[in-house]
Amino acid sequence: MFDEADPVLGRVRALALAFPDATEKISHGRPAFFTTKVFAYYGGSVKVEGAYQQHDRSVLVLVDPDERTALLADSRCYVPAYLGAYGWIGVDVADDSDWDEINELLDASYRRTAGPRRVAVLDRLRQTPPG
Repeated sequence: MFDEADPVLGRVRALALAFPDATEKISHGRPAFFTTKVFAYYGGSVKVEGAYQQHDRSVLVLVDPDERTALLADSRCYVPAYLGAYGWIGVDVADDSDWDEINELLDASYRRTAGPRRVAVLDRLRQTPPG
């Protein structure tokens, strides 16, 4: 269900695996990034007229409900099958996506799922000056 050589997956993978204790597994045929709980998936689908429409180049994240509402006004965003009922949102990505925005969405999802100890580690890492 995904192409290992996909450069967009490579960028998503690099961002997701930069979070503390993040790792990757294949779940339901797609890359999933997690600590104790999954905080992002690469690829999703929506059910349209009884058939599934694939969004192979997308990131599924769990964001704050207010942010989710705002994102759904964006044409790149969709409510994914199955996970959408639990607050997840899909965001289509491409080579020319705003990767800072994608990283912010991954960050928001990580913070909702990773637990307070990992979030504290992330906060310390983000405050440490480079070098």
